[in-house]
Amino acid sequence: MNFRVNWDAMGVAASLACAIHCAILPLLLTSLPVLGINIIDNEAFEYFMIVLAFGIGVYSLRHGYKKHHHSTLPIIMFSIGISGLIAKQIWHKYQLWILPFAVLLIVAAHLMNFRACRVHNHAHEDDCDH
Repeated sequence: MNFRVNWDAMGVAASLACAIHCAILPLLLTSLPVLGINIIDNEAFEYFMIVLAFGIGVYSLRHGYKKHHHSTLPIIMFSIGISGLIAKQIWHKYQLWILPFAVLLIVAAHLMNFRACRVHNHAHEDDCDH
């Protein structure tokens, strides 16, 4: 059986998980500190999510660029999005303004990469993974 991981789908999922964590979790789980659990504004968790999104994104976008579409636009969008995630950690009081744009750019980069990989015409099949 040939099992393949869709890294773009994982990138979108990681980005959306990050967005849900940052936007919805504070509204729904305000009782966690009472239980001794703090993942809201937990700096280590925030950086872990950024590193996770970065790792998945670099792998999937690099693969799409090298093996399929050779377009730098998804890489540029992703880089700006990741920079936004880092910026929201540095300028924490502006995170509600920075975060939506950062996540949208990351998700859009993965979707663009995914679509570009699917429409690629495999003119050079010797170096493309199907």
